[in-house]
Amino acid sequence: MNAPHTPPLAGRTALVAGATRGAGRAMAVELARAGATVWATGRTSRDRGTVSEVGRPTETIEETAERATEAGRDSGGRGIPAVVDHLDPAQVRALMERVDAAHGGLDILVNDLWGGDRFVGFDKKLWEHDLDEGLRVLRLGIDSHLITARYALPLLTRRAGGLLVEVTDGTEESNRAYREPLYYDLAKAAPLRIARALAEETEEYGTTVVCLTPGWLRSEAMLDEHFEVTEENWREGCAKDPHFAISETPVFVGRAVAALAGDPDVRRWNGCFLSSGGLAQVYGFTDVDGSAPDAWRYILEVQFAGKPADVAGYR
Repeated sequence: MNAPHTPPLAGRTALVAGATRGAGRAMAVELARAGATVWATGRTSRDRGTVSEVGRPTETIEETAERATEAGRDSGGRGIPAVVDHLDPAQVRALMERVDAAHGGLDILVNDLWGGDRFVGFDKKLWEHDLDEGLRVLRLGIDSHLITARYALPLLTRRAGGLLVEVTDGTEESNRAYREPLYYDLAKAAPLRIARALAEETEEYGTTVVCLTPGWLRSEAMLDEHFEVTEENWREGCAKDPHFAISETPVFVGRAVAALAGDPDVRRWNGCFLSSGGLAQVYGFTDVDGSAPDAWRYILEVQFAGKPADVAGYR
């Protein structure tokens, strides 16, 4: 008789900050599927009737936790919702006190906080961009990450093998180019520097810190607001932008995080900048359709190079 299979993240505690929708939701679900207890945080709550400035009230943190618990039904994983504004240090500190009291520490932190798209004045120069909205982009994309790391790292470094994943948009190579406007450029470059710095600061504790980017993400907002399609007919969006053919579901980057968290040799990645497509080649996971889109290699070699859309060899 074969020994019972032990889920790779059984007994592990994870926190996904910014898990209401998109990549954060998928990361929480996939971590729970692998056996982890996942605290999922966000500002839009069905129970409290609150809606974040993202303005999508039907996507709630409670639903994320329910999906995580369902995914973890066979592995022992589960989701725990927590309504938290990560720009409020008192709320973040209280959250970490709850996690500490329940579990005595933390094994995995995913810093997926964002929500600033609505404040980005794309194609506007610094002196044309609304100042308050620009500074809000920096608050949402940088300050929230720093506040969360400040209060989570004492729990994370307490345990051997802790993992911190800083999530951004773009690889180290792609972010060498200007990602206009200035506020967006700063917000998306900052997690790369945060990851590099915290990899140094936590070295003595054996904590692994990486920066991870999805490719062209078919988030809920990308599908219905920008391309006016659904996941079922997403390829129709290629009529608007043929390069959309390289896009991926949030599940793809969710599987990337679960693969990292379950890797006993994850320290090899400490201080590295990673992508969902690149990690798929290492760990062998795929997107839900069985493909493995290498979006950032495509974006650099085809889209940014001005070549016609052709995903052959890239997914």
